[in-house]
Amino acid sequence: MEYNKIIAVTGLPGLYELLSSKSDGAIVRSLDDKTTRFVSSRIHNFSHLESIEVYTVRDNVNLVDILKAMEISAAKLPDEKDGEALKVYFTKVYPDLDFTRVYSSDLKKMVKWFSVLKANNIEIKLTEPEEEEVEAEVAEDVDGLEDVEGEGREGKAKKSMAEKAEEKTAKKSGEKGAGAGVKAAAKGEVKKPVAGEKEGTAATEKKAAGKKVGADDAKGAAAAKGVAGAKAAAKGEVKGAGAGVKAAAKGEAKEKIDKTEKTKKAATAEADKPKKAAKKK
Repeated sequence: MEYNKIIAVTGLPGLYELLSSKSDGAIVRSLDDKTTRFVSSRIHNFSHLESIEVYTVRDNVNLVDILKAMEISAAKLPDEKDGEALKVYFTKVYPDLDFTRVYSSDLKKMVKWFSVLKANNIEIKLTEPEEEEVEAEVAEDVDGLEDVEGEGREGKAKKSMAEKAEEKTAKKSGEKGAGAGVKAAAKGEVKKPVAGEKEGTAATEKKAAGKKVGADDAKGAAAAKGVAGAKAAAKGEVKGAGAGVKAAAKGEAKEKIDKTEKTKKAATAEADKPKKAAKKK
């Protein structure tokens, strides 16, 4: 069991080991009776012992400092219920405590928590920083050694850094000039064929336009001829039909005239018959 997992819960006595956290609370195990329970964050607040600080007449100190002082002290733990004994004890163990802001109830909690921690064989210490952070600090210290070793070395380092910077600048300038030359050459090479392509494209477009115009003219002429032929045919048909109708009408009129003349001749002959008979008598 580690010290950084030990918490105090408001409204509940003693200390607890934090087993798991949830959005609405936490699952904890009591260090007194070893029971496990869920504690709602809506009702209770949780405080890691690692995060608790104690008022002193100087700067605030972490609770670990007080508990360690109690651990190395030869003084016997006082009765938790005796406020005066508690004050006398902590005056001996940690005289810098600000007793105007650290109350008897606080002193009582520290004595009780210390007893529970020792009963559960929990080592009282803060969590050590991660190895990555330590390595980063060591690297920073190594980088800073140049400033400590003397002005001569610092001057050389600055000079070498300046030379490197100049080399990098010259290299970049050369690369930039070469890059600009390559780009300009590439642009020139690209522009020539593009101009030729444009001229060829324009000529092709002109030819295509001429062919299109010729085709359109041929189509228009053919269409005009077709229309004219159709009109001529229509006129011929109309004329032929009109001539036929006129000829038929003339034939019918002639037949009527012939019939009339025949009828007149027959009537005249009939009328002449009595006259001829009278003459014979």
